[in-house]
Amino acid sequence: MNQHLRHQPIPFIDTAAQRQRLGKPLDEAVARVLAHCQFLGGPEIAQLESELAAFCGAKYAVSCSSGTDALLMVLMAQGIGPGDAVLCPSFTFCATGESVALTGATPVFVDVLEATFNIDPASLRRGIATAKRLGLKPKAVIPVDLFGQSADHDAVAAVARDEGLFVLDDAAQGFGASYKGRRIGSFGLATATSFYPAKPLGAFGDGGAIFTNDAELLEKLRSVRVHGGGSDKYDNVRLGLTARLDTIQAAVLLEKLKIFDDEIVARNKVAERYAKGLADVVKVPELADGCTSVWAQYTIRLPKGVDRDQFQGALKAQGIPTVIYYPKSMHQQTAYRIFPVADGGLPVSERLSSDVISLPMHAYLDEATQARIIEAVRGAVSA
Repeated sequence: MNQHLRHQPIPFIDTAAQRQRLGKPLDEAVARVLAHCQFLGGPEIAQLESELAAFCGAKYAVSCSSGTDALLMVLMAQGIGPGDAVLCPSFTFCATGESVALTGATPVFVDVLEATFNIDPASLRRGIATAKRLGLKPKAVIPVDLFGQSADHDAVAAVARDEGLFVLDDAAQGFGASYKGRRIGSFGLATATSFYPAKPLGAFGDGGAIFTNDAELLEKLRSVRVHGGGSDKYDNVRLGLTARLDTIQAAVLLEKLKIFDDEIVARNKVAERYAKGLADVVKVPELADGCTSVWAQYTIRLPKGVDRDQFQGALKAQGIPTVIYYPKSMHQQTAYRIFPVADGGLPVSERLSSDVISLPMHAYLDEATQARIIEAVRGAVSA
């Protein structure tokens, strides 16, 4: 291979290629907002909420300012607070547990399944028992559709039913995936997602959305989104946030939603090529029966004896970026060590944090570039 090409940097996520594909219609969508000047609450907001809900099969969608605020808004609307426990997987981005702690409630961390990286129902049951033993009131569980693959929502729902919990699905990385023929967005009481630019469906800034089939929750969420307002904007009926999605981001997302299905197909082709090229040298991701993924990340596990820092350095030297999601599970992080973990500990989360690493993944990763990545991975592992 040409030495120049071998070391030419590869983007981890190629937002520029997507921008080029969207072209003039995206420029025109943003220009319409600049022309009508309704930068908050413009017509694009209602249109986006309607189209997002239709896309995933939920009755209602509420747009908001970020995926973190999406989680927090649901917890606030449900009155979660001090003395309550919310069960969360530890192997996830910090926003999952952070949103719980911000309400004054206690996140109780549980383990994940080694094969899928998603919440372990058995550990969830142990976590509920732990919460009760500590005098907390278990109120909710937040499964995470990590790296783009749906959690086992039937299993989570069964535990939640038995224990009287509501389910808040964290689909920040999983929007667009499906579980047993249903798209993520209609499981549990509510689903939260993120439109951070690096997500499979990303805006040009922060953004998020909540999906629900519950009309009462819908009205509470709309109130929480804007300072807890009631019928009179200066008579606020509950504590709330400033958590609106701006209209320009809605305009951008409307254009991106038009090509989202096509991009999901492309992401799956990329994942298939990685699996074919790497399954004999590293542990590649597994899809559970009945699940699809939008491959927000393509996360491999390195074999024992392979030094992750050296592996990462070897790829970087060839212009190939990698990211470790996550070098510490939440219960290992400084701000979250004070919170309880399920009885028996979280050994799977800790093992994963020690050996996972994510490779470039996006809908515009061509075969030649991907072949270069696969060759580099194989070489670094053998070295």
